[in-house]
Amino acid sequence: MGMKTYLIDDDKLGIYLTEQLLRAEGFSNSISSFESAREALDKLLGEKADTTPQVIFLDLNMPLMDGWQFLEALQPYRERLLGHCSIYILTSSLALADLEKSRHYDLVTGLIHKPIDSGEIRAIQAQLQPTTGPSSGPAAPSRP
Repeated sequence: MGMKTYLIDDDKLGIYLTEQLLRAEGFSNSISSFESAREALDKLLGEKADTTPQVIFLDLNMPLMDGWQFLEALQPYRERLLGHCSIYILTSSLALADLEKSRHYDLVTGLIHKPIDSGEIRAIQAQLQPTTGPSSGPAAPSRP
């Protein structure tokens, strides 16, 4: 599939394992990893519209700037990103409140419990793969 992907997580081992899985599943050959949400935000906002990542995997619990603060910081840019960038929240939390809160952000396409696995990667690939045919439009992303 080869989508440009950002991976934002303060856990180095988690980044390494997720990168390996994304490559093994053919999800992305262009992965930019960030241990800091602030660093990822600065990079994202510096991207030209045609080089914006198609997918962002975002950890919620990080120091300095957490995933929720990252999503809030993106709100002024949501029109530019909506339809071009899908954000998947990565979390080890089982809190229903996280799922409910994620629904308030239309840039968030899904919530994935860590550790991510091959089945989830394939499901995301299927969800993001454009459909073809004269009467079919793009597949609608499912909401968390």
